Amino acid sequence: MRIVSLALNLPGPAALMRCQQMGATCVKLEPPAHPSAPKGTSGDPMGLYNRTAYDTLHHGVRVAQMDLKSDKGQKALHRELAKADVLLTSFRPSALKKLGLEWKTLHALYPMLSLVAIFGAPGARAEEPGHDLTYLAENHLVDGLQLPPTLYADMGGSLMASEAVLKARLHQLQKGKGVRLDVALSDAAAYLALPRTWGLTKPGAAVGGGHAGYRVYPCKDGRVAVAALEPHFAAALADAVGLKVSNLMAMFAPETHTAVASFLLTQTRQQLDQLATERDIPLHTL
Repeated sequence: MRIVSLALNLPGPAALMRCQQMGATCVKLEPPAHPSAPKGTSGDPMGLYNRTAYDTLHHGVRVAQMDLKSDKGQKALHRELAKADVLLTSFRPSALKKLGLEWKTLHALYPMLSLVAIFGAPGARAEEPGHDLTYLAENHLVDGLQLPPTLYADMGGSLMASEAVLKARLHQLQKGKGVRLDVALSDAAAYLALPRTWGLTKPGAAVGGGHAGYRVYPCKDGRVAVAALEPHFAAALADAVGLKVSNLMAMFAPETHTAVASFLLTQTRQQLDQLATERDIPLHTL
C-alpha cells in the first residue's frame, strides 16, 4: 500500500506514522521552508517547533520538498499520485480547489486513488480556522486557564485518519475504485468527550470521584492514582485499608472515602508500589 501525504503539523503526520508502522510505503511532500527559517528547516512547521517530534513522526517516511503552486511541483505531485493508493491531506476545501485536488478532479484522473481529507470541522464548518485547543474547548474539555496536558483532538484525529486509510483500502479492494473520506478534528474531540457527555466523569459519578477506588489521592511523599473500580479490585483495596465492604455501593459512602484517604496518607510511594504488586491493586504513584 502506498500513501502520499500533503498533511502538515501533527494530525496528518501522526496518521502517516501509524500507517508506516503498519507496513505502508509512505511519501510526504512538503512546501519549501519559509525564507526566514533556519537553513535545513523542514517546510512543515513541526520541523521548526520540535525537531524531535518531527523526526519521530517521519521515521521511515520519504520526504521531499516541492512547491505545489508551481508547474514543476504539480508535475512531481501527479507522478506520485499515479503510483499511490491513498492521498492524505489537511488543507481546507478552498486550498484543495486551488491546488487542483478536488475529489471530482482526482477521481477522474485516478479512479483507484482514495482521498482521506483531514479538516478542522465537518461540512459547512470546514473553512473555519481552528486548532486542537479550540476543538477541545467547544467540547468542554478545557478547565480553568491551564492548557490540556497533550493534544487530544490532534492525536485522536490521527487515529481516525489512519482508520479512514484502512477503510479506503478495503473499499478499493471490494469495489475496484477509490473513495473520499473526511476526518474532522472537532469530531475527534467530541468522540473523546463522550464519557463526559454521558455523565460518566461528572463530579460524584463512578469515574468522576464518586467511587472511593477511582481517584487521585495524596500519599506520604507524593500522589497516587487509584483505579480499583471492578468489584474484586475494590475488595482488595478495602481489605488493604482494613474495611469490611459488604457490597459495591459501599465504595461510594463518605466514610469509605475518608478511610481510604487516611490510609494512603500513611503510605510512601514505595510502599504503595509494593502494595499494588502484593494485593493486585491497580494504582500508580506520582
